[in-house]
Amino acid sequence: MSASAEEPRAVAGPGSWAREQLGALKELLDKPLTTYYLIIMCSALLLALGLMMVLSASSIEALQKTGSPFSWFFKQSLSAAVGAPLMWGCSRLPVKFFRWAGYPMMALSILALVMVLFIGSSELGAQRWIYVGPFTIQPSEPAKLGLVLWGADLLARRARLGRIEWRQMLIPLMPGTAILAVMVMLGRDLGTTLVLFMIFLALLWVVGAPVKLFGGILSLAVLAAVIMIKVEPYRMARIGAYLNPWADAQNAGYQAVQGQIAMGSGGWFGLGLGASRQKWSWLPHGESDFIFAILGEELGLMGTLMVVALFGLLGYAGLRVAVRVNDAFTRLAAAAMVAWIVGQATVNMGAVLGVLPITGIPLPLVSYGGSSLLPTLAALGMLLSFAKREPGAREALAARGPGPAARALSWLGLGGTTRGRVTR
Repeated sequence: MSASAEEPRAVAGPGSWAREQLGALKELLDKPLTTYYLIIMCSALLLALGLMMVLSASSIEALQKTGSPFSWFFKQSLSAAVGAPLMWGCSRLPVKFFRWAGYPMMALSILALVMVLFIGSSELGAQRWIYVGPFTIQPSEPAKLGLVLWGADLLARRARLGRIEWRQMLIPLMPGTAILAVMVMLGRDLGTTLVLFMIFLALLWVVGAPVKLFGGILSLAVLAAVIMIKVEPYRMARIGAYLNPWADAQNAGYQAVQGQIAMGSGGWFGLGLGASRQKWSWLPHGESDFIFAILGEELGLMGTLMVVALFGLLGYAGLRVAVRVNDAFTRLAAAAMVAWIVGQATVNMGAVLGVLPITGIPLPLVSYGGSSLLPTLAALGMLLSFAKREPGAREALAARGPGPAARALSWLGLGGTTRGRVTR
């Protein structure tokens, strides 16, 4: 027998397998449409999960108040049915449209926030909603999108003119943000004020503001937050409940305690979809602000980790757009949207887990509420539009051929020809 035949066959070790997997992952990430499909996948999964959880979390209270367990689910489904085409439409709009839209959206947001102070409805100590027939509008939600577009275009124009200095960064960006924040705070909505502040800081960070500027702004923000907490007794009670909710578990700490009970009851894999016990009039706002607690109770740790992973991937996709595009407006707007959507999700989940104070803001795409869902889907559609402008993305989309919607229209004789069909 030859010496070569006697040698043992080489076996690939775990290091070689890991290198192969990393190489495959790198190859996947290098594809031009990776960001585009990540945004679609994460948005669709979070929206579907949100509809499922809204049905489960709201069914008992909806039955008690309206006589039908599906009332709030139908409303949320209607919002999703409007929001999905809105997202698709925004994904097909040019960047110039978004640059123009920021200014009227900011003006309308300020006007609506003023209106809510006079004709808005007050619930649970907060005046945030305007009722239009059977529908409820919360003007502070589209104001986030308005600030993203207006602030990004403002800084992008100055960057193009070469006038970016830290003093000029603040005028008129800081007064505009302050007007929105004051209007929102007059409606006693500290959570949305925090999100507006995160958008403002993200814009300054991307444009290259000095660290000392961040220090000064954060100091002012902390001082303003302390003053706002001191002047409102219910906010002081929330801070006390945050520090030790079990000390007053029947009053100020009730919602936090019930949320922690729901999360702790879920275990690894949850009690099962629809099997929540806390939704039986134990946990307040289980379909909106605390839907993450119901999700943890029914789907367990694995379900909550899946939600965290989806928001993480969505944030990665948004930052990937900001890094890979060359346009200043697109970079600023994409980063600000990540700060808004992922930052708001972090604050919401942190409040449910007890690591952050309760602020009363919804979990994007998951919580009940069309006023929050529609601007979020519009922002994600805009992010899809930006993703099409990554290097090689347009060519890859053109090579892919018509999508399912275009093919369906073609089959009905309403669209152009599909690839492979020859017309005379």
